[in-house]
Amino acid sequence: MDIFERIKQNPGPLGQFADYAEGYYIFPRLEGPIGPRMKFQGKDVIFWSANDYLGLCNHPEVLEADAKAAAEYGMFYPMGARAMSGETDQHLQLERELAEFVQKESAYLLNFGYQGMVSCIDALVSRNDVIVYDVDSHACIVDGVRLHSGKRFTYRHNDIASLEKNLQRAQKVTEETGGGILVITEGVFGMRGQQGKLKEIIALKEKYGFRILVDDAHGFGTLGATGAGAGEEQGCQDEIDVYFSTFAKSMAGFGAFLAGNKEIIRYLKFNLRSQIFAKSLTMPMVIGGLKRLELLRSRPEIKAKLWENVEKLQGGLKKIGYNLGDTNTCVTPVFIQGNPVEAMLLARDLRENYGIFTSVVSYPVIPKGMILLRLIPTASHTDAEINETLEAFESIYKKLETGYYKELEAQQIKEQNLQFKEI
Repeated sequence: MDIFERIKQNPGPLGQFADYAEGYYIFPRLEGPIGPRMKFQGKDVIFWSANDYLGLCNHPEVLEADAKAAAEYGMFYPMGARAMSGETDQHLQLERELAEFVQKESAYLLNFGYQGMVSCIDALVSRNDVIVYDVDSHACIVDGVRLHSGKRFTYRHNDIASLEKNLQRAQKVTEETGGGILVITEGVFGMRGQQGKLKEIIALKEKYGFRILVDDAHGFGTLGATGAGAGEEQGCQDEIDVYFSTFAKSMAGFGAFLAGNKEIIRYLKFNLRSQIFAKSLTMPMVIGGLKRLELLRSRPEIKAKLWENVEKLQGGLKKIGYNLGDTNTCVTPVFIQGNPVEAMLLARDLRENYGIFTSVVSYPVIPKGMILLRLIPTASHTDAEINETLEAFESIYKKLETGYYKELEAQQIKEQNLQFKEI
């Protein structure tokens, strides 16, 4: 079959919704400065879908640092990859400060988080090694694992018994190949809001002799006494072999970094294809990153305000009767029974009639028969915005109880002849 003909016949689990959902549910266009209130389709909405945990996107000191750096260096300096012509004193300074902040010997900047994680996995393992990773890992981890030419095993989400069973399988393979084992998990799982069981996983290191790579994108800046992440929160930061985080969450920017033992980070610096063959992180983000990190270190009241808002929002939703799963982080997942069409109808109701914008997720991102509304509280949200949101969710809860969205779904399908496949 012709490649393009196949694509037309099977646009994918999300692509099948394109005509109905593009521009509203998928690829929505929000306007105005990033913050608790933005404009969507010309209407003011309370915005719960930014990952700007600490509210740094529009912090005056951050904006000033970014603007000054852009004025002095432009948006493209340094030109070239780090290995060729992209190394600067400021890059090295940010790496030193990041390493100190997350309590590691050394750190290395990455131009983008997604490709950085993919490349990190590729560089760490050989064909003789085995990867064991949490089945709920982020797509960047899954794609990195796909590059691996050796064996790979998944374990059930946050299930230590399942992990150990797969470590035993991995150990048998490495006895034959002479390779090692790399365990990959997340500090915080971005959809469910659970912390990875780092302490329990690390307790198995001596028995099975593996190394551990932790993606702590949502934990960095939000968890731990100083904000150093899930490892600090759980008292096991020292035992994380390779620590990864992105700047796209608490640091309100782009780029990422790896941290760990000096020798291993140096190895990665010389072997990460996504960095060797791609442009260095631009100077405005590097200098801006130094300012953001300074605020993380010097303004603990920002993180305290974030958690005050988290507790108000999550506590209020639970009081109404919503199922938030077992989140123990800022990520606030609201689990509801339903299908993709009901998910879109519910999200539209929230946006159009209550002025509440949340991310809505359904299959294939989460299991069939479930809808997930994901709210991300930030330090910038006010009590008034939290209360208004809780009032809206209380009204929505009553509609769910009466089957309002199921009836609306049947009406929509009849009127618009909607037909979607569970691919």
